[in-house]
Amino acid sequence: MKLTAFLGASALTLLAGSAHAEGKLSIYHWFEYIPAELLEKFEAEYDVDVTMDTYDSNEALLASLKAGTLGSYDVAVPGDYMVEIMASEGLLDTIAAGELKNMGNIAPEWADPAFDPGRQHSIPYQWGSTSFSVNRDAFSGNINTTDMIFNPPAEVAGKINVLDSQGEVMALASLHLGIPQCTNDRDQLKALDELLQSASANWASFGSDVAKDVLVSGDAAVGMIWNGFSAKARAEGANIEYSYPDQGFVVWMDNVVLLADAPNRANALLFMDFLLEPENIAAVTNYAQYAAGVTGVTEFLEPELAVMPENNPREGAGPGAFVAVCDQATQEVYDRIWTRLRS
Repeated sequence: MKLTAFLGASALTLLAGSAHAEGKLSIYHWFEYIPAELLEKFEAEYDVDVTMDTYDSNEALLASLKAGTLGSYDVAVPGDYMVEIMASEGLLDTIAAGELKNMGNIAPEWADPAFDPGRQHSIPYQWGSTSFSVNRDAFSGNINTTDMIFNPPAEVAGKINVLDSQGEVMALASLHLGIPQCTNDRDQLKALDELLQSASANWASFGSDVAKDVLVSGDAAVGMIWNGFSAKARAEGANIEYSYPDQGFVVWMDNVVLLADAPNRANALLFMDFLLEPENIAAVTNYAQYAAGVTGVTEFLEPELAVMPENNPREGAGPGAFVAVCDQATQEVYDRIWTRLRS
């Protein structure tokens, strides 16, 4: 997808007092994850033409940049573990002290994350959970177990969509088995491989960008999905319930990063500062149904977000876990397992 909006000179004259950076901004973003109106607001406020391309997984983002698109984009929106990987591979620029005037708006709990100490390369965007939703017309039993994905009941076997996201699928599988992520224990790695290969016989599809649509259409009875996407599917009429399983679930935070060799670095910093303003990032939360990592957003949020079941883990649910970054040798084993799974 590409999004480009232009403002005529007459409209720009109405923006008295606004800063005008002029030029362009190129964004590499997840699909269906930012309201067009917010990009148009940024364009109007700063006289910047915005273009946006999309990807459907952290791994797809990394592969694209390493294949040669680095230098084409100014900012991207990777998940927590991918920020760490991208920084280690030299794909990110450093934000110098004072370059972002709204840095103090970052919520304290997200100001110094392990994946980007001191926020040298990123700002928070949205955070949430990854689990799965179940069509209650297809299955009325207990859904609070990861068996729904990895050892499903007959009613839903063969009708399961799984995210095309190596990190999240393998993290959820590790939670199911009760083994550490990034284990180098041979028996545990063998069990992980065998679980995924056997479970995949019950999966109808791998799809991240269709994760909501297959639940709405009924093509999938169970779908691995992000909590906000599940809420959107439910709002579109899917009779689904989001699970916070006994074994645990994946927690994530997406972040806006400043890419190395950004062709419009100054405008990238303006955009990051723009997203650190509570009213602006609240617009993303209202649209995407996730939580912001910025203080002062509450007054701008739609009240129903606070009571959505997808935003409120049930009592007794297992703990949330971030996707871990593995050492190179272990990651190579994980990559081989994933390649067999997807072949």
